[in-house]
Amino acid sequence: MSRRYRIYDVFTDRKLSGNPLAVILDGDGLDPETMQAVAREMNLSETVFVQKSENAAHAARLRIFTPAKELPFAGHPTVGTAVALAELDRGPAADEVDLVCVLEEGVGPIRCAVRLRKGEVGFAEFDLPRRPSRTDLQVDKQRIANALSVKSSDIGFENHVASVWSAGVPFLMIPLRNLAAVQSVQFDAALWEQAAPFVEGGLASAYVYCRGGVHHQAKFHARMFSPEMGIAEDPATGAAVAALSGAIHHFDALPDGHHPILIEQGVEMGRPSAIHLHLDVRDDGISRARIGGQAIKIAEGTIEI
Repeated sequence: MSRRYRIYDVFTDRKLSGNPLAVILDGDGLDPETMQAVAREMNLSETVFVQKSENAAHAARLRIFTPAKELPFAGHPTVGTAVALAELDRGPAADEVDLVCVLEEGVGPIRCAVRLRKGEVGFAEFDLPRRPSRTDLQVDKQRIANALSVKSSDIGFENHVASVWSAGVPFLMIPLRNLAAVQSVQFDAALWEQAAPFVEGGLASAYVYCRGGVHHQAKFHARMFSPEMGIAEDPATGAAVAALSGAIHHFDALPDGHHPILIEQGVEMGRPSAIHLHLDVRDDGISRARIGGQAIKIAEGTIEI
């Protein structure tokens, strides 16, 4: 059976940059084994299957797969699919589209806002499905350093220490002292499997970050590695930024107010990505958080399944 698909580069306004995403538009009727096999065939960080929503008021239900497993939530599939569905629904005469939709994911319903402008790359942002939470686990700093091929003294800056956070998908957040240390990381998957904590039923992925970045507007520079997801390195990881929001709020003791934060990722891979995080802090807690970015179509066609 022929099923339509599109491929988008997400968290970028340039083709062949950012994080590529396969969107299978006719995802109904596929069993999990077939969806996993298609994701392996696509061999991208994530492949999303668009299905009929359980709630008629919602735009769609999404099933998200890496080459190795299904995820309950992921950022670049949420942004990319929101833009893809809006572009499909846009009438030929429409120059501007501003809409709000709800996408159903394993973690729950996610509210998305989409902006389309004629001649511009589409933009979408979504509310975090869950507030970030910290798991109190001890980590072996030396083992983590060995897995990253850095010195143990490179781990940590200011108040930031290695810690486990999740907003739907768990990550071990590893702050490194500067940009040079992050760029020097050589990830060893075998050593990581010996060092990483087991969280929420699986091995935590590594999210390495520092303050600042290559782009002068970036507040943080990051890299993500996940043997369990079958991802050697990811150009942009929205679910990790969702988790990172908790670490930023906690370690930086953000005051009440609105905090726009740009995170760059994928630079070392030659696929620079720009992830926009917005945090609203009230009474010393995160009252609202959302993640956004652009998505540009680079391919479409059909796949025979």
